[in-house]
Amino acid sequence: MLDALTLDQMRTFVVVAESGSFRSGAARLSRVQSAVSHAIANLEAGLGVSLFDRSGHRPVLTPEGQALLANARDILLRVDAMRARARGLGEGIELELSLIVDTLFPIATVGAALKEMRVAYPSVAIRLAVSPLGGPLDGLIERRFTLGIMVGEDFRDPAIGRQALTDVHLIAVVAAQHPLGLNAVNGVLGSPELADHLQIVQSDPSQRSEGRDFGVLSPQTCRVSNQDTKHAMILAGLGWGRLPLWQVERDLAEGRLIRLPTASLGRNSQVAAEAYLAHRIDEPLGPAARVFGDALARLCGR
Repeated sequence: MLDALTLDQMRTFVVVAESGSFRSGAARLSRVQSAVSHAIANLEAGLGVSLFDRSGHRPVLTPEGQALLANARDILLRVDAMRARARGLGEGIELELSLIVDTLFPIATVGAALKEMRVAYPSVAIRLAVSPLGGPLDGLIERRFTLGIMVGEDFRDPAIGRQALTDVHLIAVVAAQHPLGLNAVNGVLGSPELADHLQIVQSDPSQRSEGRDFGVLSPQTCRVSNQDTKHAMILAGLGWGRLPLWQVERDLAEGRLIRLPTASLGRNSQVAAEAYLAHRIDEPLGPAARVFGDALARLCGR
């Protein structure tokens, strides 16, 4: 009977499980409730197990349903990826390449890769956005962008495929004239010393980090909406924070900023985060996106 299972049945199963009821699932699928109930019943018959306990006011996944839900999601993701690849093989050049980039990634490298893409496909328009933390993932999930560049391991989704590009080094820095900078010559600073001073922190435009902070050691924070503002506030001596090495390399060399001598934020006050080129696995990449991705990977590998 397993050969009689259909993708439609599995998709119906996943939608009902995520919606919490047959009525809500039917609304999401634009079907009548009886058709949804019939599809689930046929799937249960084909599998030989009950997927939902229907004894209560709302259907509840059985242990078997809970276990098989992961399999159904995996199958549907793979089928969607196959369909996307097939569509991509038959489609022409994109009208536009839309890209959302993590604020930690060096934008000059993105520009160099886009320049190469434009040489190959001069008719393709470009739409580029820069966003921190969960912003790039939201942009891809919500289908507002075709490609994303994401930094770090904190934001993942099974619908998003990733290709590792390079690592981005984040450094804890402070202005040379800041009290922490003046005290840095006296030796290693611990977490208590850092907590005594204002920390400049990047805020998340998405809801994905709600209730979480990344690398925040001080109860005194100044939250800013973009990386350039964070850089400017640290340079002004308002507080300390972590910034990517590519952004502060010149400031460090010319003495405007100094590394905080602390082991609380990585060895030599530095940590490395992996950067990835990301896209939805159910959306085909056109030729311009593929040329951009190849150029970006090559530039990052230098």
